Amino acid sequence: MSDENKQEQSIMVPLDDLDKVEDHNEDNVDELAMELATIQQSAKKVAIIGSRNLPITHQQIIEVLAYALVVQGNTIITSGGSSGTNAATIRGAMKANPDKLRVILPQTIGQQPSDVQDQLIGVPHIIEHPDRSMMTLADASRVCNREIIDEGQQLICFLSHTSNTLYKAIEYAEDSHKVVTAFYLD
Repeated sequence: MSDENKQEQSIMVPLDDLDKVEDHNEDNVDELAMELATIQQSAKKVAIIGSRNLPITHQQIIEVLAYALVVQGNTIITSGGSSGTNAATIRGAMKANPDKLRVILPQTIGQQPSDVQDQLIGVPHIIEHPDRSMMTLADASRVCNREIIDEGQQLICFLSHTSNTLYKAIEYAEDSHKVVTAFYLD
């Protein structure tokens, strides 16, 4: 090609705004530093919540995840549940080290179905809430999810896109500057 045919294309980059620094709040930098420290921390408190309606394969994955997190030295915080995310989390953590599991119930053990009561046998750290015994289970569960999130440094949530309660729990965790991992199962 001749020099006349070779025309370099150039991209024009505006230079007048390069010296501007966006007005970042110092809190944002602190939040990022805290999140990075949490991720890098070897042992942390991990809150795990999620759907009750899960296929057995998803429950097995959650069970293995909870087991692995506890073996790495983490403490798992979850709620009671006869099926789904909470039950799988409890099974995995109990196999690894029961002392690294905290179960926060929305109400009392006596208000749980018998299969949940059976599953909680041997769990050393159970927190009950008799003060919520007059609340509906749905309302008590929402309060319980927030308590679980507050206790953890990180949230792992298993949900579908239609899980409004769990979606709001994720928003709450993000607003509380927790490290959040959401697994959408649909």
